[in-house]
Amino acid sequence: MSKQTIGFIGLGLIGGSIAKALRAKHPDLTLIAYNRSKDSLIEAMADGTINQAMDTIGPGFSDCDIIFLCAPVSVNIRCLEQLKPIIRPDCILTDVGSVKTTIHEAVARLGMTKHFIGGHPMAGSEKTKYSSAKVHLLENAYYILTPGEGTTDEMISEMVCIVKDINAIPVTLDYHEHDRVTAAISHLPHIIAYTLVNLVRESDNPDGMMRMLAAGGFKDITRIASSSPEMWQQICDENQTQILNMLHLYIDRMTEVGEAIQDNNTGKLLDTFASAKEYRDDIPQSHAKSLLPPTYEVFVDLVDESGAIATIATILATNGISIRNIGIVHNREFQEGVLHIEFYDGESAEKATELLNRFHYVIHLRK
Repeated sequence: MSKQTIGFIGLGLIGGSIAKALRAKHPDLTLIAYNRSKDSLIEAMADGTINQAMDTIGPGFSDCDIIFLCAPVSVNIRCLEQLKPIIRPDCILTDVGSVKTTIHEAVARLGMTKHFIGGHPMAGSEKTKYSSAKVHLLENAYYILTPGEGTTDEMISEMVCIVKDINAIPVTLDYHEHDRVTAAISHLPHIIAYTLVNLVRESDNPDGMMRMLAAGGFKDITRIASSSPEMWQQICDENQTQILNMLHLYIDRMTEVGEAIQDNNTGKLLDTFASAKEYRDDIPQSHAKSLLPPTYEVFVDLVDESGAIATIATILATNGISIRNIGIVHNREFQEGVLHIEFYDGESAEKATELLNRFHYVIHLRK
């Protein structure tokens, strides 16, 4: 591994984090990169992550053993055309996109199946530039690998080793099944969240009462609507078939619930809610990262008295714990704890919980 040359086309958050993690694990690797923005290349050269910055996608990539395509899916497909005449016969091409079918189909059209194995590291952030890349971003994150028709066992083994080297968790899936799964657990929930927020926005009264009273339940289900609108518009284009399949199934389920409510069918409603609760409660808690970063937050029971919030803030600050956000929960219908504190990382949230417990505060953790 230490003698290999690995290329990156796109050096933003994901590409940069993979490069940083590989550099930390294998200091002698040769890492080269192309990025549309030169600032990222300059920064990556300065901090020692990459050995060489490339001005174009050209002959400089001909020595690569592996090339990571870390741009949007449509851009990655265009890059394949540029790479085809210059890569070595044994070069492995992989990508990091959240939709797999379109790029696998492009690889087949270009006759490059013997080079390609798809990849999808399930980690991310609202920040997309190299400056936000972290060596530990993919730690304990699921990293899905999607072999194609030309993928060999040796290619899979090599990619599994790389995924483990960056401390991620490799999972192998057929690329069609990948897109079906992500349509259900990621793409459809984002569409629902965006649509629900717009429904409330359009239904709100002139005084904005719905917005003011929005409680934990609404905020939980719509948090992902703060994702990049441009990215999700592209994902809907790229995974159209699978998203529409899931969307139609969801509409059918919502119609059934509506009919049960209209018919006062309490048995149907109870069965629907109970089966959902059982399945949801059985989902294991995991440190694997999603497409959005997790929130690290606690809720504190607090007596309404002068200086109460300042006291907690002082306790945390004097112990070196930084607060990302803090505020009073005005509607506690779906959330215990009147004071909401959000932290930058899980370690800070755990330390704050232990500390505040010692001061006899009652803490509620969100599941």
